[in-house]
Amino acid sequence: METETPENRTESVPARSAPFERFAGVCAVLAGVSGFLYAVAFVVLQDELLSALFLMLGGLLTTAALVAVYERLRETDASFALWALLLGIAGSLGSAVHGGYDLANIVDPRATGLLELPNPVDPRGLLTFGVAGAALFVVGWLIVRGGQFPRGLGYLAYLSAVLLVILYLGRLIVIDATNPLILAPALLNGFLINPIFYVWLGLALLRGRTVHEARTGAP
Repeated sequence: METETPENRTESVPARSAPFERFAGVCAVLAGVSGFLYAVAFVVLQDELLSALFLMLGGLLTTAALVAVYERLRETDASFALWALLLGIAGSLGSAVHGGYDLANIVDPRATGLLELPNPVDPRGLLTFGVAGAALFVVGWLIVRGGQFPRGLGYLAYLSAVLLVILYLGRLIVIDATNPLILAPALLNGFLINPIFYVWLGLALLRGRTVHEARTGAP
């Protein structure tokens, strides 16, 4: 009977798709840009149409990035990586649906007043902020634990996760978007942490080699 070794387990993991990883890297960079533009449209310009558009685009773009992240992080812990992927996809699609819902109501003049109500799919940002924050926390833990991405990226994921959860709780309890308890984490995450995280993630994916591979000199 053949004994399973670490080498055998490594060989049993299907090779990552380099073309998809590059595609996901581009999507991650664009997601970071979209997140920054969403913050500008929502906070500075206060343009509901643009903020809804960038929220929808950002949600769609991050789905590709999350799949590529899963492909790397499953080498650290497949089960937790899958859980993070499922949470992340739920958060991203919730964000896309939330943005699309707002966009449809803005375009349709008969929808006056509907934007004041909680989104039925993503009430108070449950998926966009709460679930996405949980996903990022698991991603950050796996990055710090393994060597598939720069360790600093994991700590940045931790910070973004905490800010997203605080933002969700603020939207749920405080509700008023101008309250400092909501505005402070929204500004910090929207203008700085989230864009930096996704742009850095995208560059890491475009580079195509893990930190472990760089250290060991593996091709």
